Amino acid sequence: MIDDFVHPALLYRDDEEYLAGTVPFVREGLAAGEPVAVAVPGPNLALIREALGADAEQVLLRDMTVVGRNPGRIIPTVLLAFANAHPGRRVRLIGEPIWAGRSATEYPACVQHEALINTAFTGRPATILCPYNVATLDPAWVDDAYRTHPIMVDPTRRYDSAHYDDPLAVVAGYNRPLPEPPPGAASLALDLFALAAVRRFVTEQAHRAGLPPERVVDLTIAITELAENAVEHGGGTGRLTIWADDGQLVCQVADSGYLRDPLAGRIPVTDRTAAGGRGLLLVNQLADLVRVHSTPGGTSTRLHLYLDSVAEYA
Repeated sequence: MIDDFVHPALLYRDDEEYLAGTVPFVREGLAAGEPVAVAVPGPNLALIREALGADAEQVLLRDMTVVGRNPGRIIPTVLLAFANAHPGRRVRLIGEPIWAGRSATEYPACVQHEALINTAFTGRPATILCPYNVATLDPAWVDDAYRTHPIMVDPTRRYDSAHYDDPLAVVAGYNRPLPEPPPGAASLALDLFALAAVRRFVTEQAHRAGLPPERVVDLTIAITELAENAVEHGGGTGRLTIWADDGQLVCQVADSGYLRDPLAGRIPVTDRTAAGGRGLLLVNQLADLVRVHSTPGGTSTRLHLYLDSVAEYA
């Protein structure tokens, strides 16, 4: 009996191996009557589209550098959104969230995403193939693919990963302290009475850093959500810190709360009567990167927005 959820990693070295591992996967799904989606970086998306020919019209094709720029956005708005659009049917997806252009700052969120796919899709009828370019990626990143995927596929064989690990253990391993904000970064104490000042503070700092006006709105909404969460669930107080770094505006909200659920912000909230769960989900939609470090002693949530980009949503 085939498991409900299947999550293989495809190891490839060049375009030929990439297409040999992805195109038959897509065509097998189409032949089986399964809805198929492909979310990979633009150049690889073009390769698959051309190789599929007319069959590409039957596949949802998305550029992962856009829809998955923030790894925390991929599960709710790419993978689960596609699966939920086809209730009662087995779905087949290719997702390539890790490519050579990913930064060391982004990577911890990427590997946590790959691990959490296994938790989010437990028992769901889906196959998600994740390609890894072993010729261009950091070898340590490829090693992590063995920890986050129960099945490995290379040009010669398909085999069980001997190093597959508990998803929550992988997530915990990358729940690492964030670097301290730089000296002199703008900062605002948060409490019940400071919430009215948050929007003004964020707007001033964002305009000063040169964030495009449309992104200032996104940032203000996201930080307001985090500030309200800090006051309501994070011990009643917190601190907001904002600074510019390497073409990005970075905003951190630190409080004394503890984020216990690693899937928080990654599972769509479908119950309209639910009291919470939407805040971090919204933050993931609006930011280019979200990093979280949480322990029983407190939580730091850090947002990154590129200063020269306009948001493109999944």
